[in-house]
Amino acid sequence: MAVAFRGGRGGVGSGQSTGLRSFFTYRIFISALFSFLFLATFSVVLNSSRHQSHQDHTLPSMGNAYMQRTFLALQSDPLKTRLDLIHKQATDHLTLVNAYAAYARRLKLDASKQLKLFEDLAINFSDLQLKPGLKSGVSENGNALEEDTFRQLEKEVKDKVKTARMMIVESKESYDTQLKIQKLKDTIFAVQEQLTKAKKNGAVASLISAKSVPKSLHCLAMRLVGERISNPEKYKDTLSDPATEDPSLYHYAIFSDNVIAVSVVVRSVVMNAEEPWKHVFHVVTDRMNLAAMKVWFKMRPLDRGAHVEIKSVEDFKFLNSSYAPVLRQLESAKLQKFYFENQAENATKDSHNLKFKNPKYLSMLNHLRFYLPEMYPKLNKILFLDDDVVVQKDVTGLWKINLDGKVNGAVETCFGSFHRYGQYLNFTHPLIKESFNPNACAWAFGMNIFDLSAWRREKCTDQYHYWQNLNEERTLWKLGTLPPGLITFYSKTKSLDKSWHVLGLGYNPGVSMDEIRNAAVIHYNGNMKPWLDIAMNQYKSLWTKYVDNEMEFVQMCNFGL
Repeated sequence: MAVAFRGGRGGVGSGQSTGLRSFFTYRIFISALFSFLFLATFSVVLNSSRHQSHQDHTLPSMGNAYMQRTFLALQSDPLKTRLDLIHKQATDHLTLVNAYAAYARRLKLDASKQLKLFEDLAINFSDLQLKPGLKSGVSENGNALEEDTFRQLEKEVKDKVKTARMMIVESKESYDTQLKIQKLKDTIFAVQEQLTKAKKNGAVASLISAKSVPKSLHCLAMRLVGERISNPEKYKDTLSDPATEDPSLYHYAIFSDNVIAVSVVVRSVVMNAEEPWKHVFHVVTDRMNLAAMKVWFKMRPLDRGAHVEIKSVEDFKFLNSSYAPVLRQLESAKLQKFYFENQAENATKDSHNLKFKNPKYLSMLNHLRFYLPEMYPKLNKILFLDDDVVVQKDVTGLWKINLDGKVNGAVETCFGSFHRYGQYLNFTHPLIKESFNPNACAWAFGMNIFDLSAWRREKCTDQYHYWQNLNEERTLWKLGTLPPGLITFYSKTKSLDKSWHVLGLGYNPGVSMDEIRNAAVIHYNGNMKPWLDIAMNQYKSLWTKYVDNEMEFVQMCNFGL
């Protein structure tokens, strides 16, 4: 029983001791666990703070950019998003700046301050975009950007963006206005191009209308030739009239292939002359119109004793290509090519050369005026008249004007800077430049009183030949007779009062009627000749009143006068 009792006491004490040890062990475990958690938490916080302060010096040491980006992603760092944002801002504003710079160039502002600023700004944006950190977030050596470097880069981009926005705001209103102005200029330019094209087309049409032979003129010539064929005995050539070589009479030279025009000139002189029997008309035409011209003046002889002589160019035997350079040039293949090749096409492209497509420039009739002394060797003075003039008064006073030893008496046409030598001759040619004054006043052909004795003394025809030979390639002047006339009679022309010769009735609707009434001679120079349908109505009656409407062929050919 005693053993059992001891054994029972010992069992109870042992159970209590085990319970105490278990209790204290549990408390120690709990304390250790909390201490570990505390230390772990503290360590994490400490490491996080150290990472924020030193930009993760521990991770870059590995040289692995991918690990860095992964770590930042785990910590929810918005660096990548911020980099993408500022890169997009830089790209967008670079595009905008380049667009405004392009507008500035289009508006011809190449020297302007705005264009330079935009171009400099575009270069700055381009330089920013080239920085490796802006797009990838990695520095040049492959390491991740530091926070300070990143912030500096971000600040630089934002400053450039701010500058770009300020410039655009300041320039937007001005550029919008400039663009409107440019658009208006473009519209004006397009309209001007259309107008220029229309003018060229109109000039071609006008040239065709002016230089084509009207049906009425063709009819008249055919009727006159038919009359000659029907009555050959009636229109035989007669002996020459001694009056044609009498230097004491008043002589006129008229060179034309237009029968009705010549008849008006002659008739207007005779009707206004005080002593018509002292007036002699030397009419020269081409071979084709010689018969018609002779028949006209046979059928309608001059009134009041005036004299007329009809000849053709071929009657003057000295006029051949070996003597006259212009005749040789007119027959040359070069001039024929210049005149005929692609005439319609070139006319629309070059309006300046359009007037030189006039058929009269290929006719020797247009150049006979330079051979007056040789054509009429016994005369001392002669009045040259174009076939598109009308004489309104007695013009014998022209023979009484003292020309002061000059060869040519003519009305000057210059005013201001217009109608001066510089407009008719090529002063880029050294020979022209050293021989003539570009500001010298030009004068008009159409009514010229020539002193043939002075002409012979000054050897003007030789001068004409000299310059005509030099102009073989048309480098001194184009075509026509006025430029060589200005050269030949340079410093040999006497200026006449403007009332002797009023010009412009063939192109200028603004010629004063007072000027016309006071004029001795009116001139329908230009395309709107009085015998054409395109003639100006306000001047046409001044010409038609001298048309011989009683002539039967004029009535038959329906001139519509």
